[in-house]
Amino acid sequence: MTNFGYTLMTEQSGPRELVRYAAAAEEVGFDFEVMSDHYSPWLTEQGHAPYAWSTLGAVAQATSRVGLMSFVTCPTMRYHPAVVAQKAATMQLLAEGRFTLGLGSGENLNEHVVGHRWPALRERQDMLREAVEIMQRLFSGDLVDHHGEHFQVDSARLWDLPEEPVEIGLAISGERSIANLAPLADHLIGVAPDADLIRRWNATHGAPQVGGSARAVGQIPICWDPDEDAAVERAHEQFRWFAGGWAVNADLPTPAGFAGATSFIRPEDVAANIPCGPDLDHIVAKASAFWEAGYTDVALVQIGDESQDRFLAEAAGPLLEKLREAAA
Repeated sequence: MTNFGYTLMTEQSGPRELVRYAAAAEEVGFDFEVMSDHYSPWLTEQGHAPYAWSTLGAVAQATSRVGLMSFVTCPTMRYHPAVVAQKAATMQLLAEGRFTLGLGSGENLNEHVVGHRWPALRERQDMLREAVEIMQRLFSGDLVDHHGEHFQVDSARLWDLPEEPVEIGLAISGERSIANLAPLADHLIGVAPDADLIRRWNATHGAPQVGGSARAVGQIPICWDPDEDAAVERAHEQFRWFAGGWAVNADLPTPAGFAGATSFIRPEDVAANIPCGPDLDHIVAKASAFWEAGYTDVALVQIGDESQDRFLAEAAGPLLEKLREAAA
């Protein structure tokens, strides 16, 4: 069975709107909800970047059924891992066991704001591994002292711990990240519908098995609108950064950089990668690549704050029916 989620995009909506959309998405029937954790939008046209953790706490009180997930938080630069562990434990208490901590190695766009240098990918992955190990020790409730290569923790303890353990999903890209991180994770987060990624994860010693206890969570942008031309225009205005791919996007530092890097991306280029318009079957066909690759969970990103109310009221219910029918 494939679970379908709704993405709470902090880059395109304010905090009060995100809480309202979260409640509506639960009401319409989504299985889970994920929230991005950015300090800045990718493009100025998106126009928002509220603090994800405050908003997640409010979402936990506005919903009662859906799973919740950070998607994803970088626990190595803008946040110290001991602080992320405290955030996650508190979220699990507020959500009464519905929260999953999604983590990744970060994007320069969000992490450069604290004034540190931007490390190369290998170092960022090593930092992420050490951060996860620290958080797992803190989740045990023990007093933690840690003097590592990247982090120091001095007599830290989490005083409010949930009965339901905080499970961790890790964003994975290549062989090295799988080998280093999969044995530490509870769940896989992927950026593309790659069956080989899941196969390599399951072949890694100590990794929880996708199809067993582990989820494989993917995400796909869509731009539903009754007017296809309006959908393409909106997707191009607000989501043309998506064409760069993760390897490029992780290193760009500012919205101005994203604007420059995507200045030659055409509306038709965006429409070729993102399903735009009223055709729900086209959206289902694009999303099917994830469950065919073995993903257990697929989160939809509906592009554009101005489109959310109508999408949730008119399209989300019928789309979920079609997605579930096709995935079954």
